[in-house]
Amino acid sequence: MEIRRLELLRELADRGSITAVAKATMRTPSAVSQQLKILEREAGIPLTERVGRGIVLTSAGRALAHTAADVATAIEKAEALWNDFRESPRGEVTMTIFPTGGEMLLPGLFHSINRLAGLKLYCNDQDSVLEDVANLTADYDVVVSDSPHVLPAWTERGLAVVPLMKESLDVALPEDHPLGRKPALTPADLIDETWIGVPAGLPFDRILRRIEAANGAPANVAQRLTDNSIVEAVVAAGHGIAILPRFTTRDRENGLITRPLKGVPSSRLISALLRPDRAERPSVRAVVKALVDEATRFEREHTA
Repeated sequence: MEIRRLELLRELADRGSITAVAKATMRTPSAVSQQLKILEREAGIPLTERVGRGIVLTSAGRALAHTAADVATAIEKAEALWNDFRESPRGEVTMTIFPTGGEMLLPGLFHSINRLAGLKLYCNDQDSVLEDVANLTADYDVVVSDSPHVLPAWTERGLAVVPLMKESLDVALPEDHPLGRKPALTPADLIDETWIGVPAGLPFDRILRRIEAANGAPANVAQRLTDNSIVEAVVAAGHGIAILPRFTTRDRENGLITRPLKGVPSSRLISALLRPDRAERPSVRAVVKALVDEATRFEREHTA
């Protein structure tokens, strides 16, 4: 079997449609379909089946796609070994990171990467719901995500998961709020409060759902906003309270105070997610190492 055809089958397993595979691999849909048909003849068994207007992988197709991932990983390991003999890591690495993660890690990370001659890191920032984060590994070498814990879906897909740091999530209040007199807050303290939440599916929303479960009553969510700086401004203006990250929330002389939350788990794990084959590239390994080092430094400085 031809390796490039196996890779197309793997892309179909990850992306879910011929059109998406064609776009990602810069081919036409008909060219992708033709290569998959050739692979099917080589395999001697059906690898895809039509469902409605699209196609899905058969059980044999899924098994072969998983094998394709193993083959790609083996190839990357071989190339990495060869590159280790030849020279230091070189090339381009793409990365996406959630906004407050970028605020914490990118300044120092860029300093580290700039010291590695021949290595280029191209990064963007975006917030994604937890269910969509794993899909980003099809388009980026490194995906930095925040979550309550390592999700089973990540390991089930065979992704490499590198824990970077853990950050507490606090309750943000207007500075004149009566609850500000308490050193820490419990779900019972918050039962009658108005909340400025985040869209459903984002990690902070899971903390609010834990508070609801502890209180046995739904929270009064007035607004759902994505940008933490907007949430800070709305809370400081007295429109509600919110869950915000400890390390990046600006709570000094801006009308905002924060208090730790007790009684329910209230932290987030920040991790790097990668396809296993990409994790073997020397250039990607160098970026991940720099990420780990920067996260360790940042967490140490902000928890001392």
